Amino acid sequence: MSSTASAPGKIILSGEYAVVFGKRGIAIPSQECITVTWTKDASLKEPVIVWEGGVHPKWIEYVGRIFGYLLPFTGPQKGTLLVQCDLPLGKGMGSSTSLVIAVCRALLGNACGKIALGVEDEINPGHSGIDFAVIWEAAPILYARGKEPQIIDLPKGILANAKLIDSGRPNETTRELVAWMKTREEEIAPAIATIGECTERLLKGESLHAVMRDHHKAQVALGIVPESALKIIEQIESEGGSAKVIGAGGRTGGGGMVLALPSLSH
Repeated sequence: MSSTASAPGKIILSGEYAVVFGKRGIAIPSQECITVTWTKDASLKEPVIVWEGGVHPKWIEYVGRIFGYLLPFTGPQKGTLLVQCDLPLGKGMGSSTSLVIAVCRALLGNACGKIALGVEDEINPGHSGIDFAVIWEAAPILYARGKEPQIIDLPKGILANAKLIDSGRPNETTRELVAWMKTREEEIAPAIATIGECTERLLKGESLHAVMRDHHKAQVALGIVPESALKIIEQIESEGGSAKVIGAGGRTGGGGMVLALPSLSH
């Protein structure tokens, strides 16, 4: 007896960190996703986690923690969980949240939203909520903390010819970076305001191409666009395109995935 569930990653078009401080953000699901298949097997003593293609042990441990948080709702589980993933891990596309949702759906079915959010609260404390909302809905959303996410329509082809570029794995976790922002609230207020304005500009129909450049500058001011990502984005802008880090970014190491739009003349 087995059950399979999938969850996409996410791409934030506007709103990184600003949603933590009450601004609105816009996010869309990614084409890349995580799919898990749970097969019960009474002969096993405990859940066995198999990651297709292999993965760092910390991700196996992470899935084991999800099982632990689900124990009050599922009881002891015996079986094998197969994880298939084409989503970049730890690079700003919501992989940790995608895993939570996919595993919860595989074990509990599609009506497990409140339980899955509870697991997310425990395993990713301090999260803004935007990742969970867009990955759960698997649709473009407008998000404001403390309010129900709104599914929205975006212009067709808003990401036509867009590319995702890997700038490397950040050395810091999202949780660490959010905590850092909260210690600098007054200092970063202008950048947070700019990012919030970028969301409103997109809602009014301004092109993502134009908005993205200002959004990127604000992220630089926040201090979460490290050198590796900055060089990529500077090259794209020099060729007439626009780009931004689409997740928490990083202070050192890489900045995760960068969303790039080519020049409008291309």
